[in-house]
Amino acid sequence: MAREDLRAIVRSIGKDNPTWAKSFGQDLRDKTKLLAKHPELGRQGRPGLPEWLRELVVHPNYIVFHRVLTEARTVEILRVKHAAQQTP
Repeated sequence: MAREDLRAIVRSIGKDNPTWAKSFGQDLRDKTKLLAKHPELGRQGRPGLPEWLRELVVHPNYIVFHRVLTEARTVEILRVKHAAQQTP
């Protein structure tokens, strides 16, 4: 779902500025790659969301929701949402 979220963001921005949209999409992807080395980036504990769900603000308007699967040594990116959108 996160991959489709990102595609929708890039498509939406691309309607007005295709060049910037592609660059912006890559920038968001690059920021999420930081989670591979630093899985505890971001915060957890937003009221009403599961305790295991973490969020990383990758842009003032965009949040990446993810979870850390410690035993599998994996970070699972779940959603990419605009800050004004309803949380996952």
